[in-house]
Amino acid sequence: MSAPTTPFSIQHTPGVPELLAELDCSLVLTTYQAGKAIVLASDGERLIQLPRTFDEPMGLAVDGDRMAIATKNSIVLLANEPRLTQGHPRQPGTYDALFVPRSVHFVGALAVHDMIWSRDGLLGVNTLFSCLFQLDPSHSFRPVWQPPFVSALAPEDRCHLNGLAGVDGEPRFVTSLGSTDTAGGWRAGKEQGGLLMHVPSGEVVLGGLAMPHSPRVYDGKLYALLSATGEVIAVDVERGQFETVHRLPSFARGLARCGDYLFVGNSRVRAEHSFGDLSLAHNKDAFCGISILHLPTGAFVGDMRYLRTCEEIYDVQVLPGLRRPGLLGLHDDTHRQALSTPDQTFWARTEG
Repeated sequence: MSAPTTPFSIQHTPGVPELLAELDCSLVLTTYQAGKAIVLASDGERLIQLPRTFDEPMGLAVDGDRMAIATKNSIVLLANEPRLTQGHPRQPGTYDALFVPRSVHFVGALAVHDMIWSRDGLLGVNTLFSCLFQLDPSHSFRPVWQPPFVSALAPEDRCHLNGLAGVDGEPRFVTSLGSTDTAGGWRAGKEQGGLLMHVPSGEVVLGGLAMPHSPRVYDGKLYALLSATGEVIAVDVERGQFETVHRLPSFARGLARCGDYLFVGNSRVRAEHSFGDLSLAHNKDAFCGISILHLPTGAFVGDMRYLRTCEEIYDVQVLPGLRRPGLLGLHDDTHRQALSTPDQTFWARTEG
């Protein structure tokens, strides 16, 4: 195979497009390293990519027709407006959904990681301030919870709080890379100092973890990723134990599920990155992309691997029931033309 020449070149194992079509879903991922939110869809035979530019996007939250993307200094709120697809000025009639930016909340550089749509609106992990937060129209953010060992609200990334799992619209579990209470204190023991915590009680479910990320609850069972070892784990909360579902060769971060299948983000670790001293950084088999696992058995099903441009993934979400969704970014004028009211939609004409 000749060297790829186009940005975001991707290869996949046989059967991946067919699986996405069979599951009647598509995926959306964020890569802050490449500055994109990328939709991965299938026509049943081919994998189709749709990269859109955002400023260092990380956390993603999807709930029906609403989506939130956390960027370097703001959170972009998008709404699906399928009525706009037919008149799309560049690709009319191509998409079965169209996520359009509708508001931007300027939170500042909080290093927002995981987010969920809760009963009280969007809830996210404010890593810089070591807390969970809600959007507040009058302020950068409204803190709503912090680990008991964090003694003060301060912009010091004291424990690298990162992951958030919700259940029935309420925050239930979080992950952090340490239990430290000093500025950047988690860094010294980051490879084996991670925690998984129960939010309502503030109790530690598991400690001594290898850089946990992306906790998720599926069918009442808790799963998470141990990024530093590439492990997908299933957690027995009552016993405070876990078992390894599957081990990946890369830095595992970003976890989503559709039916009996898990979609797991893989990243290469750059030597110049703050995680560049991890043993995983030297694994020649590491790649950037998405691994697909069979959830009931943990078996490997297939993967999608980026051959250039994209080196790191933060989050992965499933868009159920959408075979070819569109997504408008903020770095061209198309989103400015997409107008809608409760009763009508319009595409504004461009000047000139």
